[in-house]
Amino acid sequence: MLSRIGDRIARVFRASAPDPFVLAVALTALTLVLALTIGRQADGSRWALSDVAAFWSADTGVWAFLKFAMQMCLILVTGHALAASPPMARAINALADIPRTGAQACALVAFVAATLGVLNWGLGLIAGALIARDVGRALHRRGVRAHYPVIAASGYVGLMVWHGGFSGTAPLKMTTMPDVIDVLKPALAEQVGVVPLTQTILSPLNLVTTGGLVAIACLVMAMLHPKRDNTGAALESFATFHPDPAPSTPSADDDKGALPRLLEDTPIASVFLIALIALWAWKYYFPAQSPSGITRLSPDTVNLTMLMLGLALHGTPARYVAAVNDAATGCAGIILQFPLYAGIMGMMNASGLTAQLATGIASASSQSTLPIYTFLSAGVINFFIPSGGGQWGVQGPIAMQSALDAGVAPAKMILAVAYGDQLTNMLQPFWALPLLAITGVRARDIVGYTAVLMAIAMLWIIACLLLF
Repeated sequence: MLSRIGDRIARVFRASAPDPFVLAVALTALTLVLALTIGRQADGSRWALSDVAAFWSADTGVWAFLKFAMQMCLILVTGHALAASPPMARAINALADIPRTGAQACALVAFVAATLGVLNWGLGLIAGALIARDVGRALHRRGVRAHYPVIAASGYVGLMVWHGGFSGTAPLKMTTMPDVIDVLKPALAEQVGVVPLTQTILSPLNLVTTGGLVAIACLVMAMLHPKRDNTGAALESFATFHPDPAPSTPSADDDKGALPRLLEDTPIASVFLIALIALWAWKYYFPAQSPSGITRLSPDTVNLTMLMLGLALHGTPARYVAAVNDAATGCAGIILQFPLYAGIMGMMNASGLTAQLATGIASASSQSTLPIYTFLSAGVINFFIPSGGGQWGVQGPIAMQSALDAGVAPAKMILAVAYGDQLTNMLQPFWALPLLAITGVRARDIVGYTAVLMAIAMLWIIACLLLF
């Protein structure tokens, strides 16, 4: 039954869903129309077309996320490079040979993508894409005609759990006072204070919510696969059916001297850098007195840790650089579209649209319903600002002020924003761009299936926010 529903919805999306870049342009146009029609600035005046300079502003418009965009690119690149390391590649190939049916393939791919997504969203996204592609190829070799788009969609589910994991931006941005001040500004930051990960990512609310989402993703994606494996779109319908070109390898330049060979093709330079990072990691994760760094991770510390692990697993600088070169192509969509979404955020802020939405939600909520309405509004805002950090910068101050006014724990509101941000990734294809490149499918091929998962996951998150 669920597979038939998913197939009908998928057909609608395949016929109507635009390219992710076109969607970003369309959302820019929609935001401009809303800003001009219902937008109100801080002084109550209407937002005019002449105010569109907010879109191009260096501080609040299209260039506002340059630092954060670089952090996100590094998360993606270091996660991809780690997933492509020989030990990880062997593990992925071994896992790909396990499923014997399309439904089993979907469950396995969803489990890998979701569990790794909890650890690091970049690792979950890339490993999910790689195992989806390799599982599809393994099934094809054995003559199992599976529905490949559902398998590829299963590789994207890590983006539905990531914000409750250890690379979740909103929780991480609240673990140090400089980051808290950067988002909330001094006055509100003083009232809220630092919120350690023991109250957010490691809290009972999040452990139950995120653990449940992982299980739901595996079950639903398996149920979405057609019951008969000889139906639907098979692997050979997509570009990934053809073997990949040989991966990038270190240059075999015969003119390379002894010293360059020694530094590039042996572990010496990698070991030196790993040792330097390891000294930091030991003090950060296992301090003598202060709490472990695991409770106060930030995007920068996550990236540094992933760099250390990737260097160690690749062995030599040349191999790691080759893996990074391969991974960097996945950043193209981020580089091209991030400025547009930063500009959308600038227009929403300058025109008061975000404040109107969040304030309206807060005024219509009680103490018990505020986290739920905040969660739902975060899901809407994610369509316009598909960035955990960007959205937290916009919605975080309003959510924290609402929490103080209503007597709701700030940690719960942080998670409510995080859950809303991650949920609608199943409809917003921005972060699917690297997965699409690896698996060979199009966004319109997978969003129908992830939309069904999103609807079921939304009910689970609301139940958890009511229960805890």
